[in-house]
Amino acid sequence: MHINWSAVITGFVVTLALGIISGFIYVGSEASVVFLYWGGIGLFGGLTAGYLAGGTMGSGAVHGGIATVFGSLILLAITTFTTLLYAGLVASFGVLVLGLMLLAFYAIPGALGGAIGSWAKHRRTAPESMGARA
Repeated sequence: MHINWSAVITGFVVTLALGIISGFIYVGSEASVVFLYWGGIGLFGGLTAGYLAGGTMGSGAVHGGIATVFGSLILLAITTFTTLLYAGLVASFGVLVLGLMLLAFYAIPGALGGAIGSWAKHRRTAPESMGARA
């Protein structure tokens, strides 16, 4: 399978941007809202990557999963470093371990969004030509 890296990077940028925006919104929110952000970020990032990659639904799922995991890794690194600066080594290690354990679950909404994006791109059929009879 050929990986369309421009689609993956675009999905990554969408995942990263939505993750940063939701990080500002997340402060002081309930814990159940975090899972909505997690699913929404993965779904939109994967949807973008899958739509741009096109191809089969399986190809879109792979592109969406890769884009979401790359975005999640960068956000995990930023969050771990920020936690190290403001909360100390123990809290930072806890954030890192929990984030690494959840990283596989970040790929699920990304793959689902990628499959939907690829399907949406190719579901249109060419319109029938209405020829005029002479």
